[in-house]
Amino acid sequence: MSTLVEKIKDLEKEIGRTQINKATMSHLCTLRAKLAKYRTELLAPPKSGTGVQEGTGFDVEKVGDARVALIGFPSVGKSTILSTFTTTKSEAASYEFTTLTCIPGIIHHKDTRIQLLDLPGIIEGASEGKGRGRQVIGVAKSCDLILMVVDAGSGKADRQRELLERELDIVGIRLNQRPPNVYFKRKKDGAVSVSSSCTLINITETDVRQLLHEYKIHSAEVLFREDCTIDQFIDIIEGNRKYVRCLYVYNKIDMTSIEECERVCSMPNTMVLSCQMKLNLDVFKEKLWEYLGLVRVYTKPRGKKPDFDDPLVLTDGRHGTSVEAACKQIHRTLLVSFDYAMVWGTSVRHTPQRVGLSHMCSDEDVIQIVKKKTNLKELDPHNQLQAWKDPKKSKQQHRKEKAKLKS
Repeated sequence: MSTLVEKIKDLEKEIGRTQINKATMSHLCTLRAKLAKYRTELLAPPKSGTGVQEGTGFDVEKVGDARVALIGFPSVGKSTILSTFTTTKSEAASYEFTTLTCIPGIIHHKDTRIQLLDLPGIIEGASEGKGRGRQVIGVAKSCDLILMVVDAGSGKADRQRELLERELDIVGIRLNQRPPNVYFKRKKDGAVSVSSSCTLINITETDVRQLLHEYKIHSAEVLFREDCTIDQFIDIIEGNRKYVRCLYVYNKIDMTSIEECERVCSMPNTMVLSCQMKLNLDVFKEKLWEYLGLVRVYTKPRGKKPDFDDPLVLTDGRHGTSVEAACKQIHRTLLVSFDYAMVWGTSVRHTPQRVGLSHMCSDEDVIQIVKKKTNLKELDPHNQLQAWKDPKKSKQQHRKEKAKLKS
């Protein structure tokens, strides 16, 4: 009986030798759906009683305002980067697999704390469970940003980048991509309904029905608001894909030529770094800040000065940068009594400006949240708070006492 890895390799070979035309599209859809299901089964945690040691992961507590993972092959300089930018000292040596577990550190930058994780080096075939690939990939899925570190001085940097991208793509991590704008919902009864508000080029209605049939989905509603490929629609059906921003770090740039450095710098989502010669250390922190999309919001109580010591840090990837996200970060119950907010900063036309929950904040904005005024009738429907009144006095006498207080 063939294993899952052998089945996956056989399907990849069959897909590779199948010609793409109208006659074979149905067959290709079936093969791709089976391949995606086999890969999902391969990455599933082992059942109880078997492979306990292999299934154990890295237990790292989330600390700080954002989480960044260092991923790369052994001996590319991940531990050196952690030791350079944080106070944590990770063992660095010239031999491979120096780091055998996940080592966290904290980068302090612009009143924020960024958690940097030094993960063990992964090898080719990590998506199949080789080495500690599953544990590394599990941590990578929980991060806000992936730093893909390659060795620029080895002459194999582009090959390392290509292999790492393939390993992460196999396990469902989509780098620098966004999910397609496609509405998909399973139903309990009824047939499959497929509609589109745009012209479909890379996928047809027949392909959609064939894929849903392969996943044994016979009742669903699908609406295409933009064109997508067959693989992207499989990702939507699977529903467990992770879209993460990625920054490619070419480390040890001091060991290569200036021409190679210029070529690397012209590539998108890429930067060069040398911890040994201390090159681009400030640029590294600024790139982290840019790719994480961090926004600092300072709170201001009514009648007092803003608190510039402890800002609220909002992120684009986690919960957004709206006023609603700021209220949730302070306390969840604040949304119930929220009335409006006053904002000072670059996100408004004039300062201060009255805004609602959907307003998007900018970096270093000052926000003052105003609650709804409490209604005495709602708080005291049986008029128990007015029990202190003297029953012997008339209404006119009570009104005269209130008038004195107002004056």
